[in-house]
Amino acid sequence: MKHHVHIIGGGLAGSEAAWQLAQRGFKVRLSEMRGAGDMTAAHQTDGLAELVCSNSFRSDDDERNAVGLMHHEMRRLDSIIMMAGETAQVPAGSAMAVDRDAFSAEVQRILLGHSNIEVVRERIDALPTSGPTIVATGPLTAASLAESIVKATGQDRLAFFDAIAPIVYRESIDMDICWTQSRWDKKTAASNEEGDYINCPMTKEQYAAFHQGLINGEKTEFKEWEENTPYFDGCMPIEVMASRGVDTLRYGPMKPVGLDNPRDTTPEFPQGRWPYAVVQLRQDNKLGTLWNMVGFQTKLKHGAQVELFRTIPGLENAEFARLGGLHRNTFLNSPLVLDRQMRLKDAPHIRFAGQITGCEGYVESATVGLLTGLMVAAELAGETWAPPPPTSAMGALLSHITGDAEAATYQPMNVNFGLFPPMHDIGKKQRKEAYTSRGKSDFGNWLETMAKVPA
Repeated sequence: MKHHVHIIGGGLAGSEAAWQLAQRGFKVRLSEMRGAGDMTAAHQTDGLAELVCSNSFRSDDDERNAVGLMHHEMRRLDSIIMMAGETAQVPAGSAMAVDRDAFSAEVQRILLGHSNIEVVRERIDALPTSGPTIVATGPLTAASLAESIVKATGQDRLAFFDAIAPIVYRESIDMDICWTQSRWDKKTAASNEEGDYINCPMTKEQYAAFHQGLINGEKTEFKEWEENTPYFDGCMPIEVMASRGVDTLRYGPMKPVGLDNPRDTTPEFPQGRWPYAVVQLRQDNKLGTLWNMVGFQTKLKHGAQVELFRTIPGLENAEFARLGGLHRNTFLNSPLVLDRQMRLKDAPHIRFAGQITGCEGYVESATVGLLTGLMVAAELAGETWAPPPPTSAMGALLSHITGDAEAATYQPMNVNFGLFPPMHDIGKKQRKEAYTSRGKSDFGNWLETMAKVPA
């Protein structure tokens, strides 16, 4: 198939960009090295849009949360990632989580069935010298292509560590100790009747022993060139959090607030009291047979993980489908090397998309892929590209990546209200709703003014 656009990388960003272009009548060659004999240190399959770390797209609340607002905007643009996510959705309280295998399979099914998309299993070792190209190889870009990118940008790669949480078989969890409940009993249409999280309670003594175990546990040692690589806060290993103070975890992934232990009732609290600390597990597949340990990314060695995690009440006999791990991610200093349309300043036929640009998170990665696809579509159609307003989630993230962030201190970033134009005249209690209301209105106006690309 002759193509209009070459997309390198079949992850979330590349898949979304391919879909947006194909839907507008443009032919796409989507190159993915997995399935051609190559694999990354973190991927497990050769499926398109494989979710490597968590199975969560985070909050789906589009009235009070910046990520939820981004979900809303993606749906309005017929995002393939959101469509597949809804098909593969599993209960997760007010969050949106998916069966990762079903999700990847659905994305792949749709893309392989599209007449304008050719998926080619091949490794690309160098940046193309001509023709519209989107590089969406992610933070685990193959070494040869990464070196080509470094040569093209003239910049050293920036890097940070990203971590993976363990997954437990549901049948090995002791439900005589644990219970199922969402925090504050929050539920969505996808929720289980009794709640969406399995909760493992800890007493003060159990928590203290667990905290010390994290500090003392044998950890993976890194090569000398990795020693000064920073962690991304959203995926910080649990033992690194533990080292920041004895109570850090109790105010983070192990916070007990809003969780009533039905095995610890009193006349004052007949529904149950809050434990001293809690380990939560979230459903990882539609069958409900696999559950991941929320916030438990770790660099503990595998033997140390099994030994320590089996001291958690209810997980004494836990069997692990996957243990935690850590991998090195790389990203561009985008404010320095990319223009406002994600084009490489020294080679404008090449655009970058996804996590390699320095956005962090599944939803953000897919969003940047979506926007980059729209940019290329506008360019091929001879249309003037108008970015989404900075008051929208998409516009705020795009502005941050392409120049609003300080290049000297640029680090991976999730979408958050701190990237939006401030609304100081609105009280704090109403400010989140004000941000989303303004964003929806402005985004809707932008959609109405967008010129349709002829198919």
